[in-house]
Amino acid sequence: MSSSIRKVKTIDLELKDRLVSINRVTKVTKGGRHFSFAAIVVVGNENGIVGYGLGKANEVTTAIAKGVEDAKKNLIKVPVFKGTIPHEQTAKFGGAKVFLKPASSGTGVKAGGAMRAVLEGVGIKDVLAKSKGSSNPHNLVKATIAALIDMRDAYNISLNRGININKVFNG
Repeated sequence: MSSSIRKVKTIDLELKDRLVSINRVTKVTKGGRHFSFAAIVVVGNENGIVGYGLGKANEVTTAIAKGVEDAKKNLIKVPVFKGTIPHEQTAKFGGAKVFLKPASSGTGVKAGGAMRAVLEGVGIKDVLAKSKGSSNPHNLVKATIAALIDMRDAYNISLNRGININKVFNG
């Protein structure tokens, strides 16, 4: 991951939450079976800010609420350029590998399940995405977030190199 993670404060943000998955966990004791739930949730303002969280509780609604609160603590800022991402990016978390590629206007979000929730939460309208390896939603969400953290826009590149922004495109 990049050393300059762009953390965001949750002051006056209109965040929308998306439930990625719910997992029912069973613990067998001598008194019988005890069920609890783990929910992974993605929140975003659909304008470049996204976060994910995991909530665990004995009821589904409580687990989702805890996941939303956890996601609000882990918000990041992502560069979105004309409704898509600025460049191709790959990332890996655990056994999940993701590949993101910018797409032309009108393409839509070509991604599955967990990746789609993250990309739509950011506000990306056109992107091509592929998940390779594990289809575990927890690892897919974390790998997608890792790929988005490593995204760099032209403005940041020009600042890092100490050159004019027009020089970034003309080489």
